[in-house]
Amino acid sequence: MNPGLPADDRLQTARWRLLTASAAEDAGVFADEFARVSEGLATTGEPCWDAWSAAFTARAALFDADLDGAADAVGVARSVLAECLPSAEHALTLAYLAHLEVAADRFDAAMHLAVDASLLADQLAGEPPSRSLHQAHHWLSLALTRLDLEELAVAQSLRGARVAAALPDLGDQWLLLRLCAQQHAELAQTVHRRGQLDRSRQLAQTALGFATSARELPWDPSDADADLLDVVQAWALTLAGRLDDAVPPLRRVRRHLSAGEGGLWLVGYTDLVLARLLSRLDALEPGSHGEEAVDLLVAASGAFAAVNDRRRYRQCLLELGQTTAAMGSTTEALHWLEAYRSETSRAHRRGRELWAEMFVRRSRLREAERQTAVLRRHALEDTLTGLGNRRSAERRLTDLRLDGEPVSLAVVDVDGFKSVNDQNSHLHGDAVLRRVAELLRQHSRTGDEVFRWAGDEFVVVLPNTTEAQALVAMERLRSAVACAAWADLEMAAPVTVSIGVATTGPAGGPGPRSWRELFDRADLHLFGAKRGGRNRVRASGGSPHAPAPAARPGGLPADASVDDLVAEVLGTAPRRPGWAFDDGSEVAS
Repeated sequence: MNPGLPADDRLQTARWRLLTASAAEDAGVFADEFARVSEGLATTGEPCWDAWSAAFTARAALFDADLDGAADAVGVARSVLAECLPSAEHALTLAYLAHLEVAADRFDAAMHLAVDASLLADQLAGEPPSRSLHQAHHWLSLALTRLDLEELAVAQSLRGARVAAALPDLGDQWLLLRLCAQQHAELAQTVHRRGQLDRSRQLAQTALGFATSARELPWDPSDADADLLDVVQAWALTLAGRLDDAVPPLRRVRRHLSAGEGGLWLVGYTDLVLARLLSRLDALEPGSHGEEAVDLLVAASGAFAAVNDRRRYRQCLLELGQTTAAMGSTTEALHWLEAYRSETSRAHRRGRELWAEMFVRRSRLREAERQTAVLRRHALEDTLTGLGNRRSAERRLTDLRLDGEPVSLAVVDVDGFKSVNDQNSHLHGDAVLRRVAELLRQHSRTGDEVFRWAGDEFVVVLPNTTEAQALVAMERLRSAVACAAWADLEMAAPVTVSIGVATTGPAGGPGPRSWRELFDRADLHLFGAKRGGRNRVRASGGSPHAPAPAARPGGLPADASVDDLVAEVLGTAPRRPGWAFDDGSEVAS
């Protein structure tokens, strides 16, 4: 590792280099990288890095065909990973371990790890994009492919591409676009085998679109990566029915790889795709390419067996049986099909059933979480108006701090609401309450909160608000209700509201010391507003006998009424009948 970098940066760099070597399935490159950093990874004393140390130890054991050693190392990684907090790094480690387990044919363990990685990655979807998150989707997609869960693999590759697109690294963007192309081509091959030809062609076209997008990026990939993209694109062309366009790039890549320029897995992958293309050409012109296709499939099966890619090894056996059967070689076809049957283990089938069961469980858990959220919302929301209900208001009031900045509370009551129900109907009453609630919500200031307390009574919480500010804000609400159009509800008279306002005293001074006391004061002022004639705002401050205010800018006279001052602030016409104070008197307009 580079000694000039901070320790954590050196570990991060080593981890990405090892993941790149691991993805390339190049045992020599991986072994060299791991030898350089293994001691540094193992001596950090941090659980998350200990997990990576064990994970890479497992990868090295798999390269050496030591399945027991790999299983032991994965077990160590899983145990220490339990001490790490949920994060994108955690999800990436789980996804990588799932890939290792499926490479070792430990399908049950791989399924559990894949489920855990998928759940954690889903939970992190709302967090800022990161390289660890898109790499988690990348490795999870690769693991799901080997588990024959290609629909889910495609979904993970798409999520990874979206995360990578939000980050500046062009190499990562290119990698995820190529993965999307490859996974769509894999799925297109599977649905084509099932007879879904139209969908297969659609998926192939999508794969071609991702391949084109990757080529359009200003990024120069490695030779191996460029060769793999050429193979994927040729495969997609084959599935799209463009056989003649697919032959030249596949032939070129195979010549390049035959010269010893690529890893064994990529050689097998190229041989498999070229064999599929030649089988199609042989079907159009029998006897033209069948023998070469069989030879390529035999070579590909050997390559996949050598790198322990059991899924594609099984695919080669199946296609050898199908191709030789189509050529009329019955005995040879039976040999390959019997080998395929033996290879398709009962454990693999049981693993797929386990994943299906876990997926259903996850869906049920999500539905239960959704229903819980709905119930929680209903418990705190008034179903008629959509405002928070009394329980929600009491929670908010309990959280208020009354010993610091001033807090105001307003209690709003619809005037004469009983007559609305009596003279019209309860349906009219419900409509009035819904409209009043909407007017209160629309005309409240940002930061103020409106709740339906009970019946026709509402509560408005005004944090960091003095009494004078609260009076102006509540006058705006009163005016909005009084001036609203009510004709469509066939009301005999416009609907109005009365409002009582209470405010906490200065820190250390006299005033309400609990929200209940604050509410009682506001409710008392509401009672005074009702007795004073309704359609007004009442608070404890102010006096009709106060000295006349000095002249104010804007053209108002020095003896302007409180209503005129409010109208100046709100930009509305002066209201009638006036403003009520504690003694029940009014200041005339």
